Amino acid sequence: QVQLVESGGGLVQPGGSLRLSCAASGSAFSIYAIDWYRQAPGKQRELVAGISSSGIASYEDFAKGRFTISRDNAKRTVYLQMNSLKPEDTAVYYCKASWGNLGYWGQGTHVTVSS
Repeated sequence: QVQLVESGGGLVQPGGSLRLSCAASGSAFSIYAIDWYRQAPGKQRELVAGISSSGIASYEDFAKGRFTISRDNAKRTVYLQMNSLKPEDTAVYYCKASWGNLGYWGQGTHVTVSS
C-alpha cells in the first residue's frame, strides 16, 4: 500500500507558475505509475499528466507545452511543474498511484489562478 500527500498549491496570477509535489510513503514507490488529475468546481475529475514507473511521461492536450511531470524515486516524490497558468487551470489537483488493479489517491491540493 502507498499513501500520497500533495502539496504546492495556492493562489497564482495568470501567467504564473506553480510546482506541485506528490510525496509517497509505503512500499515500493518506484513500481507505481503516477498520474495527476484535477477537478474544477462543478466538473468531473480529469487526467492532467502521467508518468510511468520507467519515467515515461504523457500529457493531456491542454497540459502539453505548459506542464511537466517528473519523478524522483529516491525522494519518493512526483512533481508537476505548471507554467503559463490560466484561470481555467483552477481546480483541486490530485495524484494517483497505480499498479495493476491497485490505485491510491491523495487528498488533493487547491490551485487558484486569478488576478
